[in-house]
Amino acid sequence: MTALRLPSILPFCTALAMAALAAAPAGAETAYFDVTPGAGPHDVAAAPGAGAPVYYTAQRSGKLGILDPKTTKVTEVPLGRGSAPHGVVVGPDGAPWITDGGQNAIVRVDPVTHAVKRFPLPKETAYANLNTLTFDRKGRVWFTGQSGYYGRVDPATGDVKVWDAPRGRGAYGITTTPGGDVWYASLAGNHIARIDVETGVATVVEPPTKDQGARRIWSDSKGRLWVSYWNTGQVGMYDPAAKAWKEWKLPGTAHVYSVWVDDRDKVWLTEWTTNAIVRFDPVTEKFDSFPSTKDQANVRQMLGRSGEAWGAESGTDRLVMVPAN
Repeated sequence: MTALRLPSILPFCTALAMAALAAAPAGAETAYFDVTPGAGPHDVAAAPGAGAPVYYTAQRSGKLGILDPKTTKVTEVPLGRGSAPHGVVVGPDGAPWITDGGQNAIVRVDPVTHAVKRFPLPKETAYANLNTLTFDRKGRVWFTGQSGYYGRVDPATGDVKVWDAPRGRGAYGITTTPGGDVWYASLAGNHIARIDVETGVATVVEPPTKDQGARRIWSDSKGRLWVSYWNTGQVGMYDPAAKAWKEWKLPGTAHVYSVWVDDRDKVWLTEWTTNAIVRFDPVTEKFDSFPSTKDQANVRQMLGRSGEAWGAESGTDRLVMVPAN
């Protein structure tokens, strides 16, 4: 859960990269929302519907944060002793589900009562360094652990299963395609993998660029997988139907952390060198940049809903929303 730090980068390199990225289109108003100082918001998930709650993991304080974007009120729910939450998504039940590395457990918070329910990993499973999670079409939760694990929780029965990742350490981002396939990205393993949701077997797929640092992964509406490359500053796209890759390099010495695809199949990325959220249009192959108003924003993951792209600025204790128009 230790944050990765960028190497020292000369200011003129950053300026060149910023110049190469197109400025945000006129009328795109980015909004910022302060959260509790010291929270260290890591990941963020917006519930469906305009004005609905926006959840974030307060990793430093061991809480789930809840933002009311209409009033800007923030509520925090303690998750338990030793909690260090990482990922959060809104499940099909409307509740926020969390990977809690500190408790080595998957956690559900009731959206109404804020009651906390934990699904601990099996006792024989070592510290997993839990990362992100997704739901399959049967309502089961799949999750990754950077220590070399991935697993599944069945909320209906409480059953928790954990598998060893095929190449050890690195399992990081995870996503579900419209067809129901579950894929994860391995940062340390430099690959993506498809999980058979019934047997649990993971099949590795290699990106064309070696040592790319595949960090996060997200599916578009066509089932294509978009992957952020931390080490090489690229975004990759794998089409499982065609078994074919395409890759695009972001300008400058980029470090691409997260990836999310909106309902119009626009690809959203976070780029740490230029301290910006970046939108990529796969049709025009154009990048638009939305730089933060504060230094070292460090947006680690993006999620959103129709018309809104959300991120958590872990370095500034803010949430950020960019209109996805």
